[in-house]
Amino acid sequence: MLHHSLLFRESFSSMIRPFSASLRCRLVLPCLLFFTAFQASALDVEIEGVEDSKLEDNIRLHLNSLDVSPEVLGDPFWQDQISKTVSTAVEPFGYYNSEAVVELKDDDVILHVTLNTPLKVVNVFAEIFGDARTDDDFSKRFNSFALKKGDVLNQPVYENFKSSTFNYALSRGYFDFNWRATRIDLVREDREANILMIADSGQRYQFGDIKIVGDDKAMAIIKRLQPFEKGEYYTSAKLTEFNRRLNQSSYFSRVIARPVVTEAQGKEVPVEITLVHKPRDAFNVGLGAATDTGARLRLKWERPWVNSRGHSVSSEVFLSQPEQSFTVDYRIPQGDINNDYISIEGGYQFIDYSNTNTEAETLTVAGHRYWQDSGSPWQFDASLTYLRENYTQGADPAQTTQLVMPGYGVRYLNRDDSLNITKGTYFSAFYQIGRDGYGSDIDFQKAVVEAGIVRTYNRHWLMLRAEAGAIETNNFSKVPASLRFFAGGDQSVRGFAFRDISPKDDVIDPETGEINNVSIGGKYLATGSIEYAYEVVPNWRAAVFFDAGTAANTFSVSNNCDDYTGSSSDSEVGDCSPGLAYGVGTGFHWKSPIGPVRIYVARGMSDYENTWRLHFILGPEL
Repeated sequence: MLHHSLLFRESFSSMIRPFSASLRCRLVLPCLLFFTAFQASALDVEIEGVEDSKLEDNIRLHLNSLDVSPEVLGDPFWQDQISKTVSTAVEPFGYYNSEAVVELKDDDVILHVTLNTPLKVVNVFAEIFGDARTDDDFSKRFNSFALKKGDVLNQPVYENFKSSTFNYALSRGYFDFNWRATRIDLVREDREANILMIADSGQRYQFGDIKIVGDDKAMAIIKRLQPFEKGEYYTSAKLTEFNRRLNQSSYFSRVIARPVVTEAQGKEVPVEITLVHKPRDAFNVGLGAATDTGARLRLKWERPWVNSRGHSVSSEVFLSQPEQSFTVDYRIPQGDINNDYISIEGGYQFIDYSNTNTEAETLTVAGHRYWQDSGSPWQFDASLTYLRENYTQGADPAQTTQLVMPGYGVRYLNRDDSLNITKGTYFSAFYQIGRDGYGSDIDFQKAVVEAGIVRTYNRHWLMLRAEAGAIETNNFSKVPASLRFFAGGDQSVRGFAFRDISPKDDVIDPETGEINNVSIGGKYLATGSIEYAYEVVPNWRAAVFFDAGTAANTFSVSNNCDDYTGSSSDSEVGDCSPGLAYGVGTGFHWKSPIGPVRIYVARGMSDYENTWRLHFILGPEL
């Protein structure tokens, strides 16, 4: 509650006497014009005597409304009109005794403005009645009126305070708020102004029952998304959060929650939810391409409503030349259905990478428990995975490995846009373990850490990324091909083919009898990249980059890969561990309507291979 003692020279009744209609128009219109975007004045005028940029802008806005040419400014009529226009422009800022003189000097028009002594605030009386009188947060806001005794009168500040207070009252549930009296009393001869503001907030309303317009099968889900309880004081922030959660859920094609004040029962306002459920079945077809996999096709089916508890199921088919897969995912929402759920996944994958002489058929069944605090970029994952893979790797005969692996992962993703990222940070770490005799054929541990950062400074764009991984096992030859480490490709060391950097093995081609040196995967992985791009024209960037990395069985330097004739089944795997491979190149980015397109020409350099490659990538960087 703001309450200054009144030391009026006039009686209280004279202080709040009504303004004339003409004065009210003179006060309100300049305030509206003040917030209008500045436009070039038809009258090119140099203004002298005004230091405040806001005052000068308002004068120019008012002068712009005059239909006058410089040739007639010597006429006393137009000089008087300009003087009146300047007075109208500066009065909202407390200057009620200004003067303006037009000077014509050669081809220039100079406006000399004398503001003179402004009106100052001598008394402020502000009072609030109703429930808001005991609302500490509202009182703090109400007491924040910027004009104090001794300040120069500024009517835009006064008007803005009234409108913002009204909006704030509605946001806190004071739906009956109104201003009982608001006045500015001007005593021009004394250069004084008195301000009066009396408000009545009425009662503060509370959240009432949820009412659904449409099919109410979602009531159980909606209750779990609700961030407030019935009887809790209404705030627009809680309602906004409710709408955000509803729209982030995967159950509705359209949904909005709003208070229905006209149906309030006592202090409780019902919240009406208008929604349209997603179709029973949804289908999606996606096409893409990359130099690593060539053309690819993705077919997805989703059923968002399996039952009223919000269970959902989806399946996906992925087709490319080296890889084909089919997966099914059944989700069971938990506490926070948007960020907290159980996922039961099953899948089959077949891969055939000719450059690594890898063929593998993989069957997986996994259970994941994901959780993430609302609004947090951190997501956590506890999992249990069953994997059975039949594979041929390098010169080794076909074999089958079975693993049962508990796992734990954490991911951080914070970006300003899901497609065209100008600022983003990514981090993930995942760990799995399997033990011989506990459902697994070998002892196995695997850890992978990835990180990336994107920053933009005006036209300058920078991306850093890195990845590291390690496998510990008692029999590397039985580690499935899909779990080994490889480097090279679009998202790794550019300038090399996909999965081309790793320990090598000699494989005899049964048709030609030729000996091919192919990648067989390694125990360790380390890659890093730095890329810089400059926006040449809107939506187009020129880029340069440097990549480095390796996949190896030991990080001790060894350059004898070309002479290595062993196989991955040898007891001492690691005789062939290539050193670091490097990739340098240039390219361009196109921010297309469907997402960023990146094309690079890269030179790959290593101890065993030096190549040129073209890389094409469609999709976000993080």
